[in-house]
Amino acid sequence: MPAENHVRIAYQGVEGAFSEEAAARFAPGAETVGFPTFEEAFAAAASGACDYACLPVENSIAGSINQTYDLLTDSVLNVVGEQVVRVHHNLLVKPGTRLADVRRVYSHPQALAQCQRFIREHGLEAVTDFDTAGAAKLLAANGGEGRAAIASRRAAERYGLEVLAERIEDLPFNYTRFFVLGAAEPPAPRGPSKSSLVLATRHRPGDLVACLEVFPQHDINMTKLESRPRRDKPWSYLFYVDIEGHIDEPNVAAAMTALMRKAAFVKFLGSYAAAEPVEVG
Repeated sequence: MPAENHVRIAYQGVEGAFSEEAAARFAPGAETVGFPTFEEAFAAAASGACDYACLPVENSIAGSINQTYDLLTDSVLNVVGEQVVRVHHNLLVKPGTRLADVRRVYSHPQALAQCQRFIREHGLEAVTDFDTAGAAKLLAANGGEGRAAIASRRAAERYGLEVLAERIEDLPFNYTRFFVLGAAEPPAPRGPSKSSLVLATRHRPGDLVACLEVFPQHDINMTKLESRPRRDKPWSYLFYVDIEGHIDEPNVAAAMTALMRKAAFVKFLGSYAAAEPVEVG
């Protein structure tokens, strides 16, 4: 992983976001640059204004983040790495605020949904905001009496807020997976690798099965299969696939060659070092 100080990594959100944490883990010491939208973070890496973009692709509770996959389909960027971040939600307040004083809590809709039990038990009004860390930033800047935010401990430290209640998420198994995107393909890692690709099939019986069969035929484990509607053809779909292995490995290269003969369309998104397995609990 790169560690030079001149490396710039784009992410969506503001300082204290889980995306910023993932970016910092990928390249310790790099400059992390926040952008308001996924599209702007993506464009910063594509234009060369930043070396990489770090964007979420799925959450273990909420599922896939489709914006990132849609951007990848038409992009020249490659997936060069992945990071998995453990998501702990915390109730943040201005110093000195008591839980009994809190009436409204602000955060991203997914964070609010993942903390429903806590919100309900304390009779709080949930108010949606564009981002978890963004809600913390706004609270610190102009939050009035009776307001709180749900965000990371990192956001609390960044904006001078107090953690009034920690780990308030309903379910303990809450992780977000991020793709790190860049223009150049990285060297093959020494440890376990993964590869990602997108494909489309012809409208014939058994075509999807025929395409997916190339992986077990070449002793490859498929770890994810996700369908998304095509934006250029109604009622047609693209399939996003993650597999174990690196394109430099002979069986992976052979599987890709076989897949290109069977599928209507294949785009290889990249091979990269697999993130460390997560431990439940």
